[in-house]
Amino acid sequence: MSWIHRAACRDVDPEIFFPIASPDTEAGEAAVAQAKQVCGGCSVRARCLNEAIESREPYGVWGGESESARRGLMSTAHRGAS
Repeated sequence: MSWIHRAACRDVDPEIFFPIASPDTEAGEAAVAQAKQVCGGCSVRARCLNEAIESREPYGVWGGESESARRGLMSTAHRGAS
């Protein structure tokens, strides 16, 4: 069985992971917090985050991390690989 089928988000409306509101607004922060709450107890969170980083997923909350947090992780990983 694929890790995706074990994800805590499998039965959650996917729109919460792709908030329309800007992350710099109160509504955007609330949406990201809601998505992170789902990810918080997920058994495949690390795998999800790794997949998003490897594929350079530009949008949404993956593995409990926002777009900006993943950019920071990708930047750190890139510097470590150099």
